Amino acid sequence: MIKTILVPASGDENDAAAFATAAGFARKFSAHIDVLHIRLDPVEAAVGLTVDTVGGTLITGLIESLEHDAAERETKVRDSFQRFCERESLTIATGLGEAAGKPSAQFHVETGREQRWLATYGPVADLIVAARDSGDSGGARSVLETLLVDTGRPLLIPSAAPPSAAVVDTIAIGWKPVPQCARAVAAAMPLLLRAKQTVILTVEEEEDGRRDDAEMLISNLAWHGLAATAERLRPRPQGAAETLFAAAKERAGLLVMGGYSHSRVREWVFGGFTQQALAEAPLPVLLAH
Repeated sequence: MIKTILVPASGDENDAAAFATAAGFARKFSAHIDVLHIRLDPVEAAVGLTVDTVGGTLITGLIESLEHDAAERETKVRDSFQRFCERESLTIATGLGEAAGKPSAQFHVETGREQRWLATYGPVADLIVAARDSGDSGGARSVLETLLVDTGRPLLIPSAAPPSAAVVDTIAIGWKPVPQCARAVAAAMPLLLRAKQTVILTVEEEEDGRRDDAEMLISNLAWHGLAATAERLRPRPQGAAETLFAAAKERAGLLVMGGYSHSRVREWVFGGFTQQALAEAPLPVLLAH
């Protein structure tokens, strides 16, 4: 069951899609949304900048400028949160008693290193909804990678288009028999149980003669009362990721898939499927690592 949803908010235009998507899930599950804004520490940032540029000399004016910018961004996010709650009729609550079983939300502000606070709040959320990487922001990509790798929780990335009311009515599972995909399916179970249709999509690979693992997943889902279908996809010239995303967009409102990398070291280099899911999947994607 989904009862707590974490939404990191940076104050840019991508927040709107994350807010709207989180609200849809909060209404379906009578869940609580924790909106988290991580404020820049101006002294910490100035030290890093001045060490690199002027031999470690702190410039008071730089700290004041950074503090001013941080305060303005926080005010912008806080105002957006207030408008969001009013628009979506969400109760602003700090505890279970105040929510009274209705969809609710709370605003949190923390100061300091972004990765630290994401890894603090993320592991205790049932679901994380975060805006996608726009393709020109290394910071946005870093946030998504931290949420995916360091929290152990499912990460839902909305598409650029406004979320559809049918987002959990039709669900596609991008299936490959690896642990990350298995964890994604398990994390998506509250959504799958509410879906009207589930389709399992597998992209054909070079190995010949391997057993049809999709049929095994269909059998497992049947024990949960889910009647799923399966389709094998021939890779298009654009590659396996494009093949999966195009098929999922035609058939479903949400894609569930594993997020995995080519490397086991801490500096993760994500594989093509995950990179494209973070940046440009044409529909909402639920990922687990």
